[in-house]
Amino acid sequence: MSASNPFLTDERLALQQTARAFAMDEVLPLANELDKRKADIPRDFLRRMAAMGYFGIMIPREFGGMGLGVFEYALITEELARGWMSVASIIARGNGMGTQVADPARRAELLRKSAAGEWIGAAALSEPGAGSDLANVQCRAVRDGDEWCITGEKRWCGNALAADFIMLLARTADPAPGENRSRGLESFLVEKERDRFPDGLTGTPIDKIGYYGITTFHLVFDGLRVPGDAVLGARANASAHTPRGAGRAFNATMHGLNVARIHTAARAIGLARGALEDSLAYAGERVQFGRPIGEFQAIRFKLADMATQVEAARALMYLVAERCDAGENIEKEAAMVKLFATEMAERVTGEAIQVHGGNGYTTERAVERYWRDARLTTIFEGTSEIQRVIISDRLLGRAR
Repeated sequence: MSASNPFLTDERLALQQTARAFAMDEVLPLANELDKRKADIPRDFLRRMAAMGYFGIMIPREFGGMGLGVFEYALITEELARGWMSVASIIARGNGMGTQVADPARRAELLRKSAAGEWIGAAALSEPGAGSDLANVQCRAVRDGDEWCITGEKRWCGNALAADFIMLLARTADPAPGENRSRGLESFLVEKERDRFPDGLTGTPIDKIGYYGITTFHLVFDGLRVPGDAVLGARANASAHTPRGAGRAFNATMHGLNVARIHTAARAIGLARGALEDSLAYAGERVQFGRPIGEFQAIRFKLADMATQVEAARALMYLVAERCDAGENIEKEAAMVKLFATEMAERVTGEAIQVHGGNGYTTERAVERYWRDARLTTIFEGTSEIQRVIISDRLLGRAR
């Protein structure tokens, strides 16, 4: 166990060191080359990640995974994000996503494929009119004999074209007056071939200002048909006695967001750490007025503040991840760490641009990439404003 951090056992330290070497030796050079071209993560690099085990961190060993928890997932994520946030993000499209099917044999098969990087998906949750307000999802799934017919739009679906499947949140029924608006929502598994959309589905790439490496799509479902058993089961925290259509899929989605928010905090910390480390190096290289800028108090204090913020966010993340693995209710704490780490990353990466001066405002240095990607972390997986709603509701009760 690390003397400086009680959470870091020898096994976790070894895992961290391996991921750090992989990130610095392989991920960072890839990012420096491909991000400027807005290119996706290559298929052969995904296979390299699979060989490292990173698509199966949280999948049990009996299915070919590492059999580890959210803590280790976050630990590895931070290291990968230090190189390229997109590589740290794509592992969330494995790690058991899209395996919650009813048939045990099929579920075991999908878990093995997920751990091997052969079952990498995309999540279609948000819509043009339903982002922070997921209970307002309007994409419709109508039962037609032995199939479901899906019609509607989805937005912000990363990796949709390259995916093996799309996990879709759609409405099968409207809530009655006074009922919870999440009633009638179900999660569907849309299986597909990589690099093509099935009949009844079209996708248009969204031109983003960052987060390259994973193409994000606006999807239009126009009579897409999926099998009757394509409805995904509830996650572990959703009551087995909750009737279908009574908010079970919505509750399962929200539970999944707790882990996703820890994952996002880890990504943000990795970005901030990259910006800090690059700034420390630059402060020793850049000479002005006859001295390295790292000798000027203004720069030294800026770097001190940046380092303190990164350490504080990481400490909170370790605590929340450990409590998540212990099975505690961490909805408030997941919102806290997501809020704190992402807002920190935006500040720290912005300060890194300032340390680099004009050189930071070019694509010659990686800090501009960290800055662009950090800005997104305050938006996806629930905006900072939504995190504050969650936290304040848990502290004060829900506002009217």
